[in-house]
Amino acid sequence: MSKTRIILDCDPGHDDAVAIMMAARHPDIELLGITVVAGNQTLQKTVTNALKVCQHLDINVPVYAGSARPLVKDPIHAEFIHGKSGLDGPAFAPLTRRPEPMHAVSFIIKTLMQSEGDITLVPTGPLTNIALAMRMEPRIINKIRQIVLMGGSAGAGNITPAAEFNIFADADAAKIVFESGLPIVMCGLDVTRQVRCYQEVIDRMAQLGNKASTLFKEMMEFYNQTQLTAFHLVGGPLHDPVTIAYLIDNSVLELNYCNVNIDNRSEVSYGRTNCDLINFWKKEPNVHVATGVNVERFWDIVESCLALY
Repeated sequence: MSKTRIILDCDPGHDDAVAIMMAARHPDIELLGITVVAGNQTLQKTVTNALKVCQHLDINVPVYAGSARPLVKDPIHAEFIHGKSGLDGPAFAPLTRRPEPMHAVSFIIKTLMQSEGDITLVPTGPLTNIALAMRMEPRIINKIRQIVLMGGSAGAGNITPAAEFNIFADADAAKIVFESGLPIVMCGLDVTRQVRCYQEVIDRMAQLGNKASTLFKEMMEFYNQTQLTAFHLVGGPLHDPVTIAYLIDNSVLELNYCNVNIDNRSEVSYGRTNCDLINFWKKEPNVHVATGVNVERFWDIVESCLALY
């Protein structure tokens, strides 16, 4: 069986870090590069965090710095969840790795244009890098196999009542991506809120006793505390790794193919992913929206990935 070739576009972030850990070692995935965007923290910090995770776990994948701000609006960050560094909790050794000199958007364009149309884009942060790549070189759209993203919600948001953080951070970019005509799988809050990292999950992963499981434990203990403070949640939702779990085993998610419209104009509902799950609009479907997740299978996949270190 051939590997799924991916570019992981992220904004680490505790859950992004777990997605990196999973994608970098699983035998069914070929991680071509990690492109980084501002989101959970500033670009400088999210790039640093990606490099720290790679250095700590000897992940030899190039890291590219991308967009420092959204296409139009002012940037927002999630320090209240991810801390001042964007990856508070673990203690990392001094950083010796550096990002690649090429801009993330240029890397995405170059890699796709040189491909056979077999690359999946996996954005787990704001969609600014992906949208910019599509605008700079529209020919890449025919070179993308599919987009499997973390973002959006058919129900309530987590940064406003209407919007999920990644879409709210740059809804203009999200509109470009969602209207690209590409196959899109949206792993939104509807499923990521179901994969809660309870203490028993942390203890289970810690029993692996390797460097990755120790890092997972240290990250999740901090993350769970901020989720409890911010949202009164016991067990933080492990959002971003759902994308990687789906690529490893498609059966982990239930999908509903429907029309999704991005609200990038409203003041009250800016960033809302309007998911027409009941086909009210009678419009052509454009997104596979994840509406159910096999929670037990998800944690089995996470554990199997951490065990590879």
